[in-house]
Amino acid sequence: MIKTGFLICIFFISFSLEFEYNLPINSPDRRSINSMELTKIGQFGLLRKERPGVPAHFHTGIDIKRPTQNYHEEPIFPIFEGIVISKRQDGPYAQLIIEHENEHKFWTVYEHIAGIEVNLYEFVNPETPIARFMNKSELNKYGWQFDHFHFEILKTQPIRLNQNRLHPERLFASHTLQCYSKEDLEKYFYHPLNFLEKYLN
Repeated sequence: MIKTGFLICIFFISFSLEFEYNLPINSPDRRSINSMELTKIGQFGLLRKERPGVPAHFHTGIDIKRPTQNYHEEPIFPIFEGIVISKRQDGPYAQLIIEHENEHKFWTVYEHIAGIEVNLYEFVNPETPIARFMNKSELNKYGWQFDHFHFEILKTQPIRLNQNRLHPERLFASHTLQCYSKEDLEKYFYHPLNFLEKYLN
């Protein structure tokens, strides 16, 4: 009886722990926005020029640079506890979408990632490595323009997709390529730096 009671106690303690917000990278201080560096064209809200198959649109997230010279296993983490609701694994466009709930629901997107370590519907927290930056072999294959990862925070639920045999775990898509005006950007997305600055402090 004592053993059973002890296990039940541990179970409830483990589920009552509250995780704080953290940066999604392995920086010296994951509670400081100053520990994160963006690429030259990685700012939120920049107008991206039209390219073949993609119309001009506003950049809906931030592009976060690799925090160290680790080109082997540089980890990526969720910023808050949540559930993996979509998993896409197709080269440079590999992506995870995580649903979170604190004061309200919000969703985070991690794209141009590699080495995904989590499963669909898995519970994750800021101490859980969910993926990594691309290594040198992958960057040589796909292009060194992917030496970062794209990070978004959505205000509204991502777009639900029909299941596809090629990507059976890709259940949602972001509104990434649908922001043709500042109004669209404001409707669907939080400014990631402002959001993080608010909740990291």
